[in-house]
Amino acid sequence: MNNNTTSAAERQKYDMQQLVGNTLRIGVSLACLVAFVGGIIYLVNHGSEPFDLADYQNFSYGNAAAHADYTTLRGIFAGLASFSAVGWIQTGVLILILTPIMRVLLSLIDFLKDRDWLYAIITAIVLAVIISNSIEGFK
Repeated sequence: MNNNTTSAAERQKYDMQQLVGNTLRIGVSLACLVAFVGGIIYLVNHGSEPFDLADYQNFSYGNAAAHADYTTLRGIFAGLASFSAVGWIQTGVLILILTPIMRVLLSLIDFLKDRDWLYAIITAIVLAVIISNSIEGFK
């Protein structure tokens, strides 16, 4: 009976590790796919423009007011819905940023389930730092 409990616990631990690994794989793959679609949309709309018009000396938006909408979540999702190249690329970047955050959150849940309090506290601190820095970025 104890052997079956150990087997079930090991299987559950393996399932959680699979979930964390799949979250990373799916998150990165989805981010790449969404950004790739944004790149295709960009090339369809701007692929025939002359290359020599671009100024790569300074990295800045030519028309900052036109791109200001892509620095907020509402603007990014509006760009995604309107099939804007920048909106799709920004959504891909957003998914890429959220992927490791999901991994930390899943790890926290796993540590809490295992009652591994030391690692749960460390992971909670890491998650709190990530969230506080994200909130600070909105100011």
